[in-house]
Amino acid sequence: MLYDSSNIFARILREEIACDKVFENDHVLAFKDISPQAPQHILIIPKGDYCNFHDFHENAPALLINEFYRTIRLVIQQCHLEKNGYRLITNCGVDSGQIVDHYHVHLLGGKNLGSLIVS
Repeated sequence: MLYDSSNIFARILREEIACDKVFENDHVLAFKDISPQAPQHILIIPKGDYCNFHDFHENAPALLINEFYRTIRLVIQQCHLEKNGYRLITNCGVDSGQIVDHYHVHLLGGKNLGSLIVS
């Protein structure tokens, strides 16, 4: 899969589209989802051209992979979600419902999220 630099997350990283930032450093951006599915719904994306989980883990440097997951933990703490719990979701491919072809993790929390999969 080739990375499409016109996707919405690439445009957010280039600051062509505004976002409600929760956290940012040289490697990662975390921002509130514009269509939240929970009281806390944050998207966490690496700064780089990675289409999905597999692309990220096959092609990103170890430093970026480490920083990405360290940042997820930091955002969880910053949002005070560790006490009552949270859910991390990443979609990969058409069957999963991946809409934006830029690797990202959804962090959801702030209420009882119910069952994992609803049919």
